[in-house]
Order: sequence, then C-alpha cells, then structure tokens
Amino acid sequence: MASLDEARRLLREFPVVDGHNDLPWALRKVGYDLDARDISVAQNAHLHTDIPRLREGGVGAQYWSVYVRSDLPDAVPATLEQIDCVRQLLARYPADLAPALTAADMEAARGEGRIASLMGAEGGHSIGCSLGTLRGLYELGVRYMTLTHNDNNPWADSATDEPNVGGLSAFGREVVREMNRLGMLVDLSHVAATTMRDALDASSAPVIFSHSSSLAVCDHPRNIPDDVLERLPGNGGVAMVTFVPKFVLQAAVDWTAAADENLRAHGFHHLDTSEEAMKLHRAFEERTPRPVATVATVADHLDHMREVAGVDHLGIGGDYDGTAFTPDGLGDVSGYPNLIAELLERGWSKADLAKVTWQNSVRVLGAAEDVARDLRATRPPSNATIESLDG
Repeated sequence: MASLDEARRLLREFPVVDGHNDLPWALRKVGYDLDARDISVAQNAHLHTDIPRLREGGVGAQYWSVYVRSDLPDAVPATLEQIDCVRQLLARYPADLAPALTAADMEAARGEGRIASLMGAEGGHSIGCSLGTLRGLYELGVRYMTLTHNDNNPWADSATDEPNVGGLSAFGREVVREMNRLGMLVDLSHVAATTMRDALDASSAPVIFSHSSSLAVCDHPRNIPDDVLERLPGNGGVAMVTFVPKFVLQAAVDWTAAADENLRAHGFHHLDTSEEAMKLHRAFEERTPRPVATVATVADHLDHMREVAGVDHLGIGGDYDGTAFTPDGLGDVSGYPNLIAELLERGWSKADLAKVTWQNSVRVLGAAEDVARDLRATRPPSNATIESLDG
C-alpha cells in the first residue's frame, strides 16, 4: 500500500490531465437533467464520473468530449448541445470546475485547486465539412477535434471503417492546417493509420491521441502502430493511453466482436448502453464470461509506448462514461492512483510520472498555442470548401 500512498501524494502535486471523458453524452441520454444526475454527489449507480470521485482520483484537468454519433443527421446542432451541457456544468459547479482554454488556464486552475475543464469534439462530422463551423467550435471553447469517429467522413478515413480517401483528402489536410492556425489540437484517436500518417505530414503543430493505446500490445485498429509512435518525438505530440478493455486486452477484442454482433442481431447499435441493451450484454456475458483487463494490462501499454515514443510523449485518456466495461482497479474516475501505483512498482520515477499525468498534456496545448500565434500573423482564415479541393 506504500506505493498507493505515494501515488496519491504525487497526484496532489501533478494531477491527472485526462484526455477524454464522455460525461456530456451520458447526460444527453437523460435530457441533460443535472438534477437527476447531480455530479456534486456520488453517481455510482449511473455514471463513472462525479466530482467526489474526480477528487479521489486526483484529476486536475479534464477534456470533456462533446461527442455526437456520426450517423446523426444533424451533427452540428447536436454538438452545440453537448457544448452547452459542459457550459451548464461549469456554471453549476464553479467551486470545483474551472473553465480552461489555454495551458495557462490549466495551471491557474491547478493553483486554485479546481479541475480545469476543456472540451474536445469527437469526430470531424461535427463541423459538417465547413471550416467556418470549425472556427465557430473553437470560439465556443473546443480545444481539440478528433478527425473521425467510428465511421469515415468525406475527408478522412476511420480506423473502423472501409478505406475511402486513403487517409486524408486535400480538404482533410486543409482542416488540419486550419486547426493549426487556430490552436486547436489535432486528435488522431479513432482514425485509420493512413490518416495518422497524413495528419503528421500535414500538421505544423503537435498532435494528440486523446484515448488510444498500443497496437503492438493489443491488435485492435483503434490503437497506434509503432511507426506512428516513433514519429511523436519529432512532432512533439502526446499519446494518451486509454483503459477500454476491448482496446487493451487481446482476449477482450475477440469477446467484444462477438458481443457486438449479439447486440446487432437483436436490433441494437453496438455502442448502445441503454438498460435494454445492457440487459442483453449481461445475458451474453453469463453465457460467455467476459475477459477482464486489469491495471497491469494498461501499464503494459504504457511500458511499451515509453520504449517506442519516450516518456515525454505519453498521457492518459480513460474514456469514462463512453464505455460499458472498465478494467479491474480502474472502474471509474477514482481509479487513477491505482495505475500510478502500478507504474511506481514497475520502477517509473516520480519525475517521469509527473510528465505522464500533468506536464506533457499541458505542454502540448501550449505548443499548439505558440504555433497558432505565428500562423495567425501570416495566414488568413481559410475559406476553402470540400468541393473546391476534393471535387
């Protein structure tokens, strides 16, 4: 237990910057009723996330995902509703949640003992192929955009869809350049490996993976190949390891494919976490026990990613409230000390862990701001359209 106490002490000084939490989507499912899901008190029966458990977990900054499903016909207004949800949370809990737009804001929140709250849009469908909409999301506080979600969009290929444009189209590369000009981080979680490589070629600012793990450790297309990890030192970016069992444990990859097919066979979307869908999941699990990931499973990914990319390019992105299952010891946002304790047991230094929890993620946002400052001095906003660039 000494290592757990040591982990908690470390997190008091260098708390976790978590790259991805789907609380706003979980709140959408209850009509954004913040009385029904008052996160100032424990919500263990409904959510992975609430303020008491964020405090217990040593979270100092959170990127709230303003995700909407890529098959929604009206993705842009739905994304705006998600942004509004985050704003309602900030207004309701100002003693605990601090609005943050910059690296300096993150540091100020840490000094105040509040949780810096940033936003990330999960999927390029959220801009509707419009650079003006991209700029609008930035002005509303969105500080990263994942280029795709589970499906391709017209200008970028997803990791979990059939190849369409071969990575990024010409318009997709223009999206990356405009994100650089704004200071919005390019997030490469969910995208195809070809898209990762194209984005690294196109980006003049550091990129992030807000919630992805290592392909070499677990062969799932959502994970990062070693050749891409090897490019992060040259780019300055950060790969934030995720906890989702089906992305980190090989046996869980195979089990999840069968469980997803069971859901689809009964008329449910494979990402559905409604009560009815979860009832089907539980029945499937009774028939076919689910392989269980652990804290050690996640630490194995970090060990490998450190070997390939270096400790200056690692972070954490749990994906809480965006997954039905979690590893043992990482069941909700209170679990981060368990991971830090595991890494301490493996010989990771406190200086290296401070980089993983706090310093790397703050640095990468600040670096994107620096690039944007230079680009805005020389480059006007792009008014390119997908029609003009991709035909």
